[in-house]
Amino acid sequence: MAHVIDHRYSVTLYPLHAVILAGTVPLFVGAMLSDMAYAKTFHIQWSNFASWLIAGALVLAGIALVFALVDLFRPYQRARGAVAYFVVLLATWVLGFINALWHARDAWAVMPMGLVLSVVVFVLVCLATWLGFRTPRVLGPL
Repeated sequence: MAHVIDHRYSVTLYPLHAVILAGTVPLFVGAMLSDMAYAKTFHIQWSNFASWLIAGALVLAGIALVFALVDLFRPYQRARGAVAYFVVLLATWVLGFINALWHARDAWAVMPMGLVLSVVVFVLVCLATWLGFRTPRVLGPL
């Protein structure tokens, strides 16, 4: 007699995708904290730090965005919510790019909008990371 075994698989991110996605969070946090320090101390170097951190975070977020785009074409990844993850990560990258352009302004012209954008991008990257790392159960073979 044949037995049918139903397996439940936990679909997760690929390790490289996970490392790159997780690397965006501390960079955007550092940019936000640098903007906060700049708002309190008026030392231009804090704005320079924030600009470099945002640039690094955008590189990593862009690579994670490519991974997320590839995941959109996999049916088992779409079942785990890859569309929402891609949309939030895309919004993070676009607002992060606007934040980078805003930080290219001269000295104090960055404030207060630079800080506001940094906080919004930080919240979005946390949401994107949470959506990327959550692992719902998917019924059926991969």
